[in-house]
Amino acid sequence: MKRLKKMDLFTICNALIMTLVVLLSVYPLYYAVINSLNDGTDTTNFGMVQLWPRQFSLDSWRMVVKDPAILTALGITASRTIIVTVCQLIFTSMFAYAFSRPYLRFRKCYAALGFMSMYISGGIVATFLLLSKMGLYNTYWVYIIPSLFGGFYNVIIYTSNFRGIPDELFESAQLDGASEYRIFFSIVLPLSKAVIAALAVFTIVGVWNDYTTSLFYTSNTELQTLQYYIVKLVRSEAALEQIVKDNSSLSSEVFALLYGRNSSISARTLELAAMIIAAIPMIAIYPFAQKFFTKGVLLGSIKG
Repeated sequence: MKRLKKMDLFTICNALIMTLVVLLSVYPLYYAVINSLNDGTDTTNFGMVQLWPRQFSLDSWRMVVKDPAILTALGITASRTIIVTVCQLIFTSMFAYAFSRPYLRFRKCYAALGFMSMYISGGIVATFLLLSKMGLYNTYWVYIIPSLFGGFYNVIIYTSNFRGIPDELFESAQLDGASEYRIFFSIVLPLSKAVIAALAVFTIVGVWNDYTTSLFYTSNTELQTLQYYIVKLVRSEAALEQIVKDNSSLSSEVFALLYGRNSSISARTLELAAMIIAAIPMIAIYPFAQKFFTKGVLLGSIKG
């Protein structure tokens, strides 16, 4: 009976703690949503809301959806994410399959180069010069070609998983005359769905949230990604606030022009609406891929 009471107390405490963690995790997103749905003039005059919109307005969302720059940035980000994810999974998994085979020549050399790449980098300047010499600077391909390989860390996870596949399957396939490509696509990939799904989600999140590539390797506004566009919105909001603080003598007309007092839209509500739109795809992906996380990464970590 005492043990049952202790278990009940533990369950209650655990539930309370987990509820608190969930609330702390969800509230920032909820905070962004309710403020993006609040009237921009009200937000500017009375500050950010905490629980629900004081004056409900969809003007900021309409502005974001109709903005051609955001739509272009969304298209660049979406197409880049799809292409990089598919190509990276194929190329990295193929390399890892070859690396996992004991009869691969110069395997130790590849392993040494791979581990070196995990800890040694040329840096931004060297990468910039390399991409410029390759003719990738300020082109769409700067988003694709440098990201085709997923890195040696992913190779390690794939390799550990591939080594866990019974050797009898490879031997029987080779006796039947199957090529390495046939073995990889017909046997290895179907048996590695969990690992592939987990790494696919990690790749999608990383590529979708990347803005440094646009920042360092492009100058054309037509090539900016959605996250980089949001960064510029955040910086413009900070710049407006600094202008207002440093120029308290501004006329009411200039103040209204800079800070949006005559509009139901403000820089802050636009910024939050754009952030929510950028976060929606990632929020939608996680529930479908969650079941693969633990299984995929665990398989890739302990097998072999």
